[in-house]
Amino acid sequence: MTSPASQDPVAHEGRTLQRPGSVVVVGAGLAGAATVAALRDQGFDGHVTVLGAEGLEPYDRPPLSKELLDRTAPAPLRDEVGADVALADDVRLDDAATGLDLDGPHPAVRTATGVVVADAVVLATGAHAVVPPTWRGARTLHTWRDATGLREALRDGPAGRRLVVVGAGWIGAEVAGVAARAGVDVTVVEAATAPLAAALGPAVGSWTVPWYDAAGVRLLTGVRVAAVEPGQVLLDDGTSLPADVVLVAVGARPSSGWLSGALPLEPDGSLAVDDAFRVLGTDAPVVAVGDLAVRTSPRHGVVPGGHWDGALRGPSVAVRRLLGGVPASADDLTPYVFSTQLGHELALHGHPATDDDVVVRGDVAGAVTALWFRPGTDRLSAVLSVDRPRDVAAARRLFTGPDLPVLDRTRAGDPDVPLKAAVLAG
Repeated sequence: MTSPASQDPVAHEGRTLQRPGSVVVVGAGLAGAATVAALRDQGFDGHVTVLGAEGLEPYDRPPLSKELLDRTAPAPLRDEVGADVALADDVRLDDAATGLDLDGPHPAVRTATGVVVADAVVLATGAHAVVPPTWRGARTLHTWRDATGLREALRDGPAGRRLVVVGAGWIGAEVAGVAARAGVDVTVVEAATAPLAAALGPAVGSWTVPWYDAAGVRLLTGVRVAAVEPGQVLLDDGTSLPADVVLVAVGARPSSGWLSGALPLEPDGSLAVDDAFRVLGTDAPVVAVGDLAVRTSPRHGVVPGGHWDGALRGPSVAVRRLLGGVPASADDLTPYVFSTQLGHELALHGHPATDDDVVVRGDVAGAVTALWFRPGTDRLSAVLSVDRPRDVAAARRLFTGPDLPVLDRTRAGDPDVPLKAAVLAG
C-alpha cells in the first residue's frame, strides 16, 4: 500500500510532526480496536489499516476468566464498548506483523503477506502469558483459544477434576473461584507470602486469604513450583500435587519480539512512552498503547500497561495528540484495575508503591478499603475498594486533578465519613 501524502505539521514537545494521512494499527485487541474508534471519532478521514494475529474479530478479554465456564462465544468489542475495526479501510485479522522498518521516508510494517506503509504506526500487539517451556501440559489463559481449551478440559472430563492454579494474582483468583463453584477440586499455589502481593503488597493481599477457604479452594503460599508433569505438579519442598489440569497464571509479557532492532525495548519487552504515548528513543511517528506501553505519569510516576481500562482509554489520548490536539489534564489517565474473585468485587484506582503507608477503612473481614499514602504525607496514591461501591465512585473522582489528592488520614480511615469529606486543600 502506498501512503497518502502527509498533511499539516503538528508541534509536539519541541518536535515537528506531520499530521498523518494514513495510519496502520498493529494489533486487533482492545487497544487496537479502541484506536480505530478514536481515529474516526476524532475526525480522521485518512486511510486506516488494521493488522491482527488471532483471526478473530476483536473481543473482550475479562470474560475469559470471569465467565470461563459460561461464555461459549467471544464477546465482540463492537457490542461491549462500541469499538468496531470495520471502521478501518483495510482489516486483516490474520496477518500478523513480523517486523518494523523505520529507515525509509515512511514507517513500514512487514507481515507474512507483504509490507504496509503508512504515515504513522500505532503499536497495540498486547501481551502473551508467561509459562516455563519445560512445564509439560501446563495451560495459560490469555486468548479465546486458551479459554476454549481450558473450559473443555474442566467441563468435559470425568467428575472430580483436579485443577492446580499456579499464581494467586488477578487471573488465578478469578479462575479458581469460577472453577470451585462448578465443583472442580481447586488448589492454588503462590510463591509469595500472600495473594496479589506484587500488586497490593503482602499486608493487603493477605486480606484475601480467608476467601479461598470460604470458596472451597485450597491455597498454598510461600512455595514454588519445581516442575509440571503429566498428572502432577511438583513443589520445591518435595510435595506432589495431583493435577488433571494445570493453569499457569503468573503474569504476562509484552508481545514485542517482532520489534527487536527497530525500537528500544525495555528489559521486560515493553516500550517506554511519553505522556502522549509516543515511543521514546525515536523520532519516527510511532505510538504504543495498551500492554506494550510503559508511561510516565505526572501524577502517578511510572505506570505499566497490562490492564483493560488503560487499553480502552489510552488510545483516545494517543490519537488526539497524534492528530495535533493539545495536552489536557484528563490525558493523565489514572491506573485502574477491577476484579470479581471468590465472591468479592475489587477495584483499584491509582498506583501504590511498596513503601507507601496503608490506612485501613472498614473491617478487613468484610467490606473494606485500603488507602495508600506517600510516606509521611497526606498525598493519596491509590485506593483499593473491596465490596464498597461508594468508595469506588469516590476514588474515581479523587484522581482527576493534576496532582495526587490530599486527604486527612484520620477522617479518610473512618468508614462512616465519605472520602470526599476527608479531602484537604492541596
